[in-house]
Amino acid sequence: MTRTVAVVLGVLLVLVGLLWTGQGLGLVGGSPMTGVTLWAVVGPLVALVGLGLALRGGRGRGPS
Repeated sequence: MTRTVAVVLGVLLVLVGLLWTGQGLGLVGGSPMTGVTLWAVVGPLVALVGLGLALRGGRGRGPS
């Protein structure tokens, strides 16, 4: 996986994780996921995975 793809995918996962967290906590309405505690737990986990992926991609091998 290239560094750019890893960073982009990581950022997308962070955004999705934040959205799911907001829905699980009832901060974002208009979805069947709103107010469901499961998403308040899964969301931060997805965001952390995305953050790790983005950081790993951003710190990959530099130019040689």
